[in-house]
Amino acid sequence: METPVNTNVKLHKLPETDSQSCWKAEMAESFTRVEDLLDYLELPTDSLANYYEPARRFPFRVTRAYASRMKKGELNDPLLLQALPTIDELFDRLGYTADPVGDLQAIALPGLLHKYHGRVLLIVTGACAINCRYCFRREFPYSDGQLTHSRQAEALAYIAQDDSIAEVILSGGDPLMLDDNRLALLYDGIADIPHVRRVRIHTRLPVVLPSRITSGLVKAVTSTRLNTVVTIHANHANELDAEVGLALQRLRNVGLTLLNQSVLLKGVNDTVEALTTLSEILFEQGVLPYYLHLLDKANGTGHFDVNNPAASALHDDLQRLLPGYLVPRLVRETAGAPYKLNILKEKYLP
Repeated sequence: METPVNTNVKLHKLPETDSQSCWKAEMAESFTRVEDLLDYLELPTDSLANYYEPARRFPFRVTRAYASRMKKGELNDPLLLQALPTIDELFDRLGYTADPVGDLQAIALPGLLHKYHGRVLLIVTGACAINCRYCFRREFPYSDGQLTHSRQAEALAYIAQDDSIAEVILSGGDPLMLDDNRLALLYDGIADIPHVRRVRIHTRLPVVLPSRITSGLVKAVTSTRLNTVVTIHANHANELDAEVGLALQRLRNVGLTLLNQSVLLKGVNDTVEALTTLSEILFEQGVLPYYLHLLDKANGTGHFDVNNPAASALHDDLQRLLPGYLVPRLVRETAGAPYKLNILKEKYLP
């Protein structure tokens, strides 16, 4: 049964001031024990043993802002399903690996992936505000593969020597887990490279921790010549409440381009009603639907998979019901492919 959503989100005046310390304090108050979240949601805790081992293999964290949008007493809430460890994560499945999209083979330097022409991706941190259970980097070696402060100069030198690179993508983890000063320094270093035109930030924080969108962050990403694209990650319309709308409004008001990418997840958003409503609410909040990803086949995530025929049928329905600008591209990222692929390109699919 679909969880009802508010399709008429009202935005209000933005706060006059904010503080970097506020979002950090909110992070410190996150749920890091499954039993505490279940208690908050008024759900039974008699099956906790099923959660311990999956939470040991891949950590558990949920912000209180995100948890506040979950329906109390509903174990199948679409937001809870994205965050709750399950015994299904322990089952080995054919075709599922530790590196489903070929990140490791694309590492040019520690913290820098060069997978596609014209752009590079920086793994700027391994930290996230929420541990999504379908994460494709569950087993990424962050200790060796992220962009530490000491590695930054080398990464920037790599970008500077290749004038085909027009875009730098900040990823992680979540790049907005960096504090404002560190983010500003990174932006300044990228802006010093003449052939780089854009920075793209892939982040879930405006959705799961909207207090992170501070005036200091906005200043950090708008104080250089670089154009910035912010690609948020929302999978279900229930994630997009008025507080999220205000955070997105703050980014939109300074001229940033806002896109959304979703993952098609069984039991979460694999209905035409859920996907249609998501696109409509995104547009109301100033965000264009960009990608609808098929699941990246990372170990422990197979219970979320939606097969190709079902995904294609859903996408066909979306195209019938929505104008083209509200229909995200249905894609899969495949190791070794030259770009993200439409699922109809059979030669690249397993």
